[in-house]
Amino acid sequence: MPFATIDGQALHYLDQGSGPAVLLAGSYLWDLNMWAPQIEALSRQYRVIALDLWGHGQSGALPQGTASLDDIARQVLALLDHLQIERITLVGLSVGGMWGARLALAAPQRINGLVLMDTYLGVEPEPTRQYYFSLFKQIEEAGTIPSPLLDIVVPIFFRPGIDPQSALYQDFRAVLAALPSERLRESVVPMGRITFSRADLLSRLNQLDPKTTLLLCGDQDKPRPPSETREMAELIGCPYQLVPEAGHISNLENPEFVTEALLKFLAERHSC
Repeated sequence: MPFATIDGQALHYLDQGSGPAVLLAGSYLWDLNMWAPQIEALSRQYRVIALDLWGHGQSGALPQGTASLDDIARQVLALLDHLQIERITLVGLSVGGMWGARLALAAPQRINGLVLMDTYLGVEPEPTRQYYFSLFKQIEEAGTIPSPLLDIVVPIFFRPGIDPQSALYQDFRAVLAALPSERLRESVVPMGRITFSRADLLSRLNQLDPKTTLLLCGDQDKPRPPSETREMAELIGCPYQLVPEAGHISNLENPEFVTEALLKFLAERHSC
């Protein structure tokens, strides 16, 4: 898989398939492999681009001067320019939706369609922000995510009823446990602070095109509950769907439902 140098760092991405371009933007603490079921299905008809967030997967460190999600959106626009892709359908889950919406607002002429999944474009509620920041401080000081913290962090991403011995759960836990100190301190923790101190975008949601926007949310998502999705869908004026039997990483907990919803949305966007 190739790399592009953006703001002096190597951004790792996948570019698979041909046809109209679809950009998959994933969650904090996950690499682009979280999209494996969707990449396989979508790349049969579309050109699928997926990327590793800074400090995640095989991407380089968070570039110096990266201070906000607007900076991430600008960096991904630079990747699209590098790939000579004029227009995309952007599918953003969690932080991928947070910076993805910023990209769509900054460069609406580059967007064919926008799918926001398990995300929220308002500010982080202050008690939650302080809680996450306390976790970041512990990780920064330890230089690792110790087992007691893994027992807190890992379940956040899944529905309450998931089997903690399942491969999905255990593989994610193992990836987090293996993150090196330098990566945690220089990229992962700062990226988390950027994410959870984001500015409020709710007042701008009426600038998104309701005809080309869809919201999806796991029906058991704990960090980004369905109530937030309903609030945003009302502000945009667009449809939303709840993903059955799914938590925050809804595309992996119910991949068939999510893939079908995305294929239907893409077919509608490219039917004319």
